[in-house]
Amino acid sequence: MKSEKVDVLVVGAGASGAAAAWSLADTRMRIVCLEQGEWMNPSEYPTSRVDWESRNFGSMGINPNHRGRDTDYAINDTDSPISVANFNAVGGSTILYAGHFPRFHPSDFRVRSLDGVADDWPIDYQTLEPYYDENDRMMGVSGLAGDPAYPPKPQIMPPVPMGKSGQTLAKGFNKLGWHWWPSDTAIATEDYDGRAQCINLGGCYTGCTQGAKASSDITYWPKAIRNGVELRTRCRVREITINGNGFATGVVYYDEKGLEHHQEAEVVILACNGVGTPRLLLNSTSSRFPNGLANSSGLIGKNLMFHPYALITGVFPDELDGYMGPGVCIWSQEFYETDASRDFVRGFTYECSRGRGIVGSAMIGLGYGRIPWGSEHHSAYRKFHKRLTGMSAICEDLPEEHNTVTLDPDLTDSNGIPCPKISYTLSENSKKMLDFAIARSTEVLEASGAEDILTECPIAHGGWHLMGTARMGTDPERSVVNEWGRSHDVRNLFIVDGSIFVTSAGVNPTRTIQALALYIADSMKKRIANLFD
Repeated sequence: MKSEKVDVLVVGAGASGAAAAWSLADTRMRIVCLEQGEWMNPSEYPTSRVDWESRNFGSMGINPNHRGRDTDYAINDTDSPISVANFNAVGGSTILYAGHFPRFHPSDFRVRSLDGVADDWPIDYQTLEPYYDENDRMMGVSGLAGDPAYPPKPQIMPPVPMGKSGQTLAKGFNKLGWHWWPSDTAIATEDYDGRAQCINLGGCYTGCTQGAKASSDITYWPKAIRNGVELRTRCRVREITINGNGFATGVVYYDEKGLEHHQEAEVVILACNGVGTPRLLLNSTSSRFPNGLANSSGLIGKNLMFHPYALITGVFPDELDGYMGPGVCIWSQEFYETDASRDFVRGFTYECSRGRGIVGSAMIGLGYGRIPWGSEHHSAYRKFHKRLTGMSAICEDLPEEHNTVTLDPDLTDSNGIPCPKISYTLSENSKKMLDFAIARSTEVLEASGAEDILTECPIAHGGWHLMGTARMGTDPERSVVNEWGRSHDVRNLFIVDGSIFVTSAGVNPTRTIQALALYIADSMKKRIANLFD
């Protein structure tokens, strides 16, 4: 079935697709977005029920292989120590993210020039700065101005409260003389743009029932739809079609009933994340592109970057916050930049968390053998209840071509489309960085008064950040899209998600993904008269 041709077709309604569609709406072009997931009902999020922690391991879990919703597709991650964590819905993975919202640093765009590794980006921090600011207003960012780790940036709302946990860890950082600062968070600390402020439900990772967390389904999409963008849900795209001149003509997709459609478009924009985008491009083969659409460089699906995480948890003698409050309260970037005295390049951020819920506390205690079964079970648990806090070290992941997303030869989704296969190994640089991060965080927790310290490295289900598999650059032989997101090979095909990242930095990517999407959309508008030249 063919649909009426549209001007712009966006594939994916997550963080980047929402931002790009909203920005382009002021052109008055006809814009359609196809999303394989559906609208979520906040009243059905886990925190609206007493069993919210157990539901975090089921229908609202972070791993699509375990979650198994109708809108998911399986991912073969047997060849990786880190499994993919994503969510398919309007809003994408912002439904389940913690709302931790850092920017890249200026140095993150110049790692080749500064440190002799990876590649420089074809753009810099100053290029993205106005789009960071615009995105901050759209999402509603809470934070404290003046962080010495960053260039000046505006404060929109006050930071989330540090709580007992943040204050305790801050004292440890202070004893060591190390940087810490209230974190930037996409969580409203006061009523903002029609959204109610955070009420400390503590279930940020399972969807915000209150609406305080800035998922793109409640920030960008209502405005984009009011401005004329059409959003169709339960539409799973199989491939991008092209004509004899090598231009994209639209996509083939399946609707909720499994019926096949061809949606024609003048411009196609991919916003499917660092796994979904290469999957779609690799599945879009033709005589002109036998190895996948827009893949003359051979780099589609290569250079996958995850951010290896180390989780370091302290057990404290006094009660802290437990699960109450936003997940991340302060951060430290003491070890963010390359230091020649260390045996690795680049660095990492510490994200300091409040704590865990009742079930989560029990599970971590059981998992580390600290809570036995039997007569001592309850007394041992009391030492964990509301007494856990700590940090994650989010380590910069350098791009390596052997870390890939390919099409699995056997595994398919419910529509028969090949599923992605992940092949990924930790680099020696990452291993050394993780070891260093654990050692230094142990010092912080001991200085903060922790009586016991538990570590997990890398976090096995920590593949939240999917980057690098369709990288940006000026050289068509070494990149997939140009410096403003247009495919080198297909001049009416654009990519706006994390797959275009050149490097991963040592911070969560969502804020930069959205700033890039706004920048690319604005670049398209400025070039509208000669967009395909």
